[in-house]
Amino acid sequence: MLDELPGVHAAPNIQTDPEVYELENQAVDPEGLIEGAMWAIAPWQDRVVLDLGCGTGFHLPRFAERARHVFGVEPHGPSRLRAMGRIAALGLEQTSVLTGSAEYVPLRDHSVDVCHARFAYFFPPNCAPGLSELARVLRPGGTAFIIDNDLRVGTFAAWLGRLPEEHVGNPAVVEAFWADHGFACQRIASEWRFASRADLEAVVRLEFGEALSAELLADHSGLSVDYHYCLYYRQF
Repeated sequence: MLDELPGVHAAPNIQTDPEVYELENQAVDPEGLIEGAMWAIAPWQDRVVLDLGCGTGFHLPRFAERARHVFGVEPHGPSRLRAMGRIAALGLEQTSVLTGSAEYVPLRDHSVDVCHARFAYFFPPNCAPGLSELARVLRPGGTAFIIDNDLRVGTFAAWLGRLPEEHVGNPAVVEAFWADHGFACQRIASEWRFASRADLEAVVRLEFGEALSAELLADHSGLSVDYHYCLYYRQF
């Protein structure tokens, strides 16, 4: 099915080890600063929310607490099944998980109020087709949120800086792309906070591989990592 959908990119972390990626999701932004910033810009009370590239559906229940309906769109079959199992186990009747991609969203024109995409597809500069699809499905006045790493500040950004630029992106290029497409940016200073050192180490290995993670972990103690985000947003 992946080969049949346009604009699909592999996600080695969640698709390689969804259990460890679940630990990562649980550790991300423990104070809910990202969702708080989104809510201040475009609250989704009684609105229709699209979680684009929803993966295993970790964020779907959070949106479902207030939204009128939540659509999760995900191209990867095993991840999508996990998302479906999650919402079934929680009995979230106002939540649907659909097969699709950022370039093919199986929803009607102008049917979505808020779109959330977190580390999914929208990696400049090759994501313009997905922006066209966002413009199609969002209602006039609807808001798109794209969440990405802040590549300039924090421990996690320094760790990313030890990877080849083609795997991470150039912050000036990334920020200029979003500005050119009408997106504002809010920088959010947050962290990863883990329940155990074993969980932190497992997630770092998943994200950075065995060799580099050994170096990173040798120089980093404790259960948290300061982690800064860029929240790009635009009203359509």
